[in-house]
Amino acid sequence: MSRQLDLLAPEPVPSGEVEHVVRADGLVVRHRPGWLAEADHHLSALLQEVPWKQEQITLFGRTHPIPRLTCWMGDPGCHYTYSGVRNAIEAWTPGLQALREQVEAEAGCPFNSLLLNRYRNGNDRLGWHADDEPELDPDRPIASLSLGASRSFRLRPRHPAVNGTAAFSLELGHGDLLIMEPPTQRHWLHQLPRRRRVIQERLNLTFRVIGTRPLKPPLS
Repeated sequence: MSRQLDLLAPEPVPSGEVEHVVRADGLVVRHRPGWLAEADHHLSALLQEVPWKQEQITLFGRTHPIPRLTCWMGDPGCHYTYSGVRNAIEAWTPGLQALREQVEAEAGCPFNSLLLNRYRNGNDRLGWHADDEPELDPDRPIASLSLGASRSFRLRPRHPAVNGTAAFSLELGHGDLLIMEPPTQRHWLHQLPRRRRVIQERLNLTFRVIGTRPLKPPLS
Protein backbone atom coordinates (compact mmCIF):
# COMPACT_ATOMS: atom_id res chain seq x y z
CA MET A 1 0.00 0.00 0.00
CA SER A 2 1.19 3.53 -0.78
CA ARG A 3 -0.06 6.77 0.77
CA GLN A 4 0.51 10.37 -0.35
CA LEU A 5 1.48 13.01 2.19
CA ASP A 6 -0.08 16.47 1.99
CA LEU A 7 2.71 18.80 3.12
CA LEU A 8 0.15 21.37 4.25
CA ALA A 9 -1.37 18.88 6.69
CA PRO A 10 1.27 16.24 7.56
CA GLU A 11 0.28 13.29 9.71
CA PRO A 12 2.15 10.47 11.46
CA VAL A 13 2.91 7.34 9.47
CA PRO A 14 0.78 4.43 10.74
CA SER A 15 2.93 1.63 12.13
CA GLY A 16 1.51 -0.91 9.67
CA GLU A 17 1.93 1.27 6.61
CA VAL A 18 3.97 -0.30 3.81
CA GLU A 19 5.05 2.90 2.08
CA HIS A 20 4.47 6.59 2.63
CA VAL A 21 5.20 8.86 -0.36
CA VAL A 22 5.95 12.56 0.14
CA ARG A 23 5.59 14.78 -2.92
CA ALA A 24 6.06 18.50 -3.45
CA ASP A 25 7.58 20.76 -6.09
CA GLY A 26 10.98 19.18 -6.86
CA LEU A 27 10.59 16.57 -4.11
CA VAL A 28 9.81 12.85 -4.11
CA VAL A 29 10.56 10.92 -0.92
CA ARG A 30 9.49 7.35 -0.14
CA HIS A 31 9.34 6.30 3.52
CA ARG A 32 9.03 2.63 4.49
CA PRO A 33 8.63 2.34 8.30
CA GLY A 34 10.12 -0.78 9.89
CA TRP A 35 11.45 -1.96 6.54
CA LEU A 36 14.45 -3.91 7.88
CA ALA A 37 13.33 -6.95 9.85
CA GLU A 38 16.89 -7.69 11.05
CA ALA A 39 17.41 -4.16 12.38
CA ASP A 40 18.52 -5.29 15.87
CA HIS A 41 21.16 -7.62 14.46
CA HIS A 42 22.59 -5.03 12.07
CA LEU A 43 22.69 -2.29 14.72
CA SER A 44 24.68 -4.47 17.10
CA ALA A 45 27.05 -5.67 14.36
CA LEU A 46 27.73 -2.22 12.90
CA LEU A 47 28.51 -0.67 16.28
CA GLN A 48 31.26 -3.28 16.69
CA GLU A 49 32.54 -3.86 13.15
CA VAL A 50 32.69 -0.45 11.49
CA PRO A 51 35.95 1.55 11.85
CA TRP A 52 34.25 4.71 13.13
CA LYS A 53 36.18 7.97 13.27
CA GLN A 54 35.52 11.61 14.07
CA GLU A 55 36.69 13.89 11.27
CA GLN A 56 37.79 17.50 11.66
CA ILE A 57 36.55 20.39 9.53
CA THR A 58 37.92 23.91 9.23
CA LEU A 59 35.50 26.85 9.14
CA PHE A 60 36.65 30.46 9.02
CA GLY A 61 40.17 29.41 9.95
CA ARG A 62 39.17 27.34 12.98
CA THR A 63 39.18 23.54 13.18
CA HIS A 64 36.25 21.74 14.79
CA PRO A 65 35.36 18.06 15.30
CA ILE A 66 32.33 16.99 13.29
CA PRO A 67 29.45 16.34 15.77
CA ARG A 68 29.08 12.66 14.86
CA LEU A 69 31.22 9.66 13.89
CA THR A 70 31.50 8.59 10.26
CA CYS A 71 32.79 5.91 7.90
CA TRP A 72 32.93 5.81 4.09
CA MET A 73 32.64 2.49 2.26
CA GLY A 74 32.62 1.87 -1.45
CA ASP A 75 33.80 0.04 -4.49
CA PRO A 76 37.38 0.75 -5.65
CA GLY A 77 37.71 4.26 -7.07
CA CYS A 78 34.63 5.66 -5.31
CA HIS A 79 36.29 8.68 -3.76
CA TYR A 80 34.17 11.26 -1.96
CA THR A 81 34.86 14.69 -0.47
CA TYR A 82 32.42 16.79 1.56
CA SER A 83 32.92 19.75 3.89
CA GLY A 84 36.56 19.73 2.85
CA VAL A 85 37.06 16.17 4.14
CA ARG A 86 38.41 13.62 1.66
CA ASN A 87 37.22 10.24 2.87
CA ALA A 88 39.36 7.12 2.82
CA ILE A 89 37.56 4.18 1.21
CA GLU A 90 36.83 1.22 3.49
CA ALA A 91 36.03 -2.15 1.92
CA TRP A 92 32.50 -3.51 2.21
CA THR A 93 32.00 -5.89 5.11
CA PRO A 94 30.08 -9.10 4.30
CA GLY A 95 27.10 -7.87 6.32
CA LEU A 96 26.97 -4.50 4.58
CA GLN A 97 27.39 -6.12 1.17
CA ALA A 98 24.30 -8.24 1.88
CA LEU A 99 22.46 -5.17 3.16
CA ARG A 100 23.43 -3.23 0.05
CA GLU A 101 21.81 -5.91 -2.12
CA GLN A 102 18.58 -5.68 -0.09
CA VAL A 103 18.47 -1.89 -0.43
CA GLU A 104 19.24 -2.06 -4.15
CA ALA A 105 16.32 -4.42 -4.70
CA GLU A 106 13.99 -2.04 -2.86
CA ALA A 107 15.25 1.15 -4.52
CA GLY A 108 15.62 -0.33 -8.00
CA CYS A 109 19.12 1.11 -8.29
CA PRO A 110 22.64 -0.36 -7.98
CA PHE A 111 24.68 1.54 -5.37
CA ASN A 112 28.47 1.65 -5.29
CA SER A 113 29.13 3.60 -2.08
CA LEU A 114 27.88 4.15 1.45
CA LEU A 115 28.27 6.92 4.02
CA LEU A 116 27.65 5.77 7.59
CA ASN A 117 26.89 8.32 10.32
CA ARG A 118 26.87 7.44 14.01
CA TYR A 119 24.96 9.82 16.27
CA ARG A 120 26.06 8.93 19.81
CA ASN A 121 23.17 10.81 21.41
CA GLY A 122 20.87 13.74 20.71
CA ASN A 123 23.74 16.23 20.81
CA ASP A 124 25.23 14.73 17.65
CA ARG A 125 23.63 16.27 14.60
CA LEU A 126 23.85 17.20 10.92
CA GLY A 127 23.17 20.71 9.61
CA TRP A 128 21.21 21.85 6.57
CA HIS A 129 22.69 20.52 3.33
CA ALA A 130 21.96 18.62 0.13
CA ASP A 131 23.78 15.53 -1.08
CA ASP A 132 24.85 17.29 -4.26
CA GLU A 133 28.64 16.99 -4.32
CA PRO A 134 30.14 16.78 -7.84
CA GLU A 135 31.05 13.11 -7.38
CA LEU A 136 27.43 12.05 -6.87
CA ASP A 137 25.12 11.12 -9.74
CA PRO A 138 22.23 13.62 -9.48
CA ASP A 139 19.93 11.39 -11.52
CA ARG A 140 20.05 8.45 -9.10
CA PRO A 141 18.22 8.06 -5.79
CA ILE A 142 19.84 8.14 -2.38
CA ALA A 143 18.63 5.45 0.04
CA SER A 144 18.84 6.20 3.76
CA LEU A 145 18.50 3.44 6.38
CA SER A 146 17.98 4.31 10.06
CA LEU A 147 18.95 2.09 12.99
CA GLY A 148 18.61 2.79 16.70
CA ALA A 149 16.99 5.83 18.29
CA SER A 150 14.18 7.63 16.46
CA ARG A 151 15.14 11.12 15.27
CA SER A 152 13.40 13.90 13.37
CA PHE A 153 14.54 14.31 9.76
CA ARG A 154 13.86 17.85 8.55
CA LEU A 155 13.45 18.95 4.92
CA ARG A 156 13.01 22.42 3.43
CA PRO A 157 13.09 23.87 -0.10
CA ARG A 158 16.26 25.66 -1.19
CA HIS A 159 14.20 28.70 -2.22
CA PRO A 160 11.08 28.84 0.00
CA ALA A 161 9.83 32.13 -1.46
CA VAL A 162 9.77 30.61 -4.94
CA ASN A 163 8.71 27.11 -3.95
CA GLY A 164 5.93 28.19 -1.61
CA THR A 165 6.24 25.05 0.55
CA ALA A 166 7.28 25.17 4.21
CA ALA A 167 9.81 22.96 5.96
CA PHE A 168 8.49 19.71 7.42
CA SER A 169 9.69 16.73 9.45
CA LEU A 170 9.60 12.96 9.17
CA GLU A 171 10.20 10.82 12.25
CA LEU A 172 12.63 8.08 11.27
CA GLY A 173 12.68 5.02 13.50
CA HIS A 174 14.58 1.77 13.94
CA GLY A 175 14.73 -0.11 10.62
CA ASP A 176 13.07 2.64 8.56
CA LEU A 177 14.13 3.11 4.93
CA LEU A 178 13.88 6.53 3.27
CA ILE A 179 14.48 6.87 -0.47
CA MET A 180 15.07 10.37 -1.83
CA GLU A 181 14.34 10.26 -5.54
CA PRO A 182 15.77 12.75 -8.06
CA PRO A 183 15.54 15.71 -8.41
CA THR A 184 15.15 16.11 -4.62
CA GLN A 185 18.82 17.01 -3.99
CA ARG A 186 18.68 19.81 -6.56
CA HIS A 187 15.75 21.60 -4.95
CA TRP A 188 15.62 20.60 -1.27
CA LEU A 189 17.87 20.64 1.80
CA HIS A 190 17.72 18.30 4.78
CA GLN A 191 19.11 18.10 8.32
CA LEU A 192 19.12 16.03 11.50
CA PRO A 193 18.72 18.61 14.30
CA ARG A 194 19.98 18.36 17.85
CA ARG A 195 17.61 16.62 20.30
CA ARG A 196 19.05 16.96 23.80
CA ARG A 197 16.59 14.52 25.39
CA VAL A 198 17.69 11.65 23.16
CA ILE A 199 20.28 9.52 24.97
CA GLN A 200 20.34 6.45 22.70
CA GLU A 201 22.58 5.99 19.68
CA ARG A 202 21.38 6.21 16.10
CA LEU A 203 23.08 4.96 12.95
CA ASN A 204 22.25 6.23 9.49
CA LEU A 205 23.41 4.51 6.31
CA THR A 206 23.09 6.44 3.05
CA PHE A 207 23.63 4.37 -0.08
CA ARG A 208 24.76 6.41 -3.08
CA VAL A 209 25.91 6.27 -6.69
CA ILE A 210 29.23 7.98 -7.21
CA GLY A 211 31.37 8.41 -10.32
CA THR A 212 34.70 6.61 -10.48
CA ARG A 213 36.69 9.42 -12.09
CA PRO A 214 40.33 9.68 -10.93
CA LEU A 215 40.98 12.20 -8.19
CA LYS A 216 42.36 15.53 -9.33
CA PRO A 217 45.92 16.16 -8.07
CA PRO A 218 46.13 18.70 -5.24
CA LEU A 219 46.90 22.28 -6.19
CA SER A 220 50.54 23.19 -5.69
